[in-house]
Amino acid sequence: MSGHSHWATIKRKKGASDAKKGAVYTRLAREIAMSSRAGGGDPEANFSLRLAIEKARNENMPKDSIERAIKRGAGEKDGTVLEEMTYEGYAPHGVALIIECVSENRNRTVAELRHSLTRAGGNLGESGSVAWQFRQAAYFAVPDTGKNFDQVFELAVESGADDVSSDGETIEILAPVENFKIMIDSIRKAGIKPEEAELRMLPNQEMELEVGQTLQVMRTIETLEELDDVQNVYTNLRFTDEAMAALEAE
Repeated sequence: MSGHSHWATIKRKKGASDAKKGAVYTRLAREIAMSSRAGGGDPEANFSLRLAIEKARNENMPKDSIERAIKRGAGEKDGTVLEEMTYEGYAPHGVALIIECVSENRNRTVAELRHSLTRAGGNLGESGSVAWQFRQAAYFAVPDTGKNFDQVFELAVESGADDVSSDGETIEILAPVENFKIMIDSIRKAGIKPEEAELRMLPNQEMELEVGQTLQVMRTIETLEELDDVQNVYTNLRFTDEAMAALEAE
């Protein structure tokens, strides 16, 4: 499993408190609302909405919360106008960050991001300052338990995957963005339910730091992810096995 995914797994285990669950639900509700606004409130006709709903269900988000988010995005509730925004910047030690946000107040979002990064020893950058270091890809994670890796590998490659790997617990698949729907349809047709299926920004080249510095950057990213307006944070930091072990020991 990639370091990024391993770290996400650790955070999910540690973040089971009601307060953190509430933050996750807020983030998921905004993703559902944005998908609903962009493509309509029918998940059968709106592929991105269907994925957002599945992600919410995987996190045990209540059904009525999902329905409220769909109505909000379709303009049937409260009239709040949400906007998608992407910011670029640096964590401590020059680590590049891409921060995806959804907010009804751009000024508040920028102020909170700038405050959090400055306090941690990083800074917001201008548009284009770090984006060149990343590429977008389709990402899928399916449970390895009970699956034949060779069969999943063959299915993924036939559907256009660029890379397939496993750590014995999770099979990760990377594919070109344009193959996203082909891949997810193939996975489902094979009777496999993905744990994650989304578009991600991946670094072209990772940056490795010593363990203490890596943990400092991880905490900075966690602080950003806890902000209400932040949906996703992508980084070019390499999460080493030593850093993962130190994080799990905390």
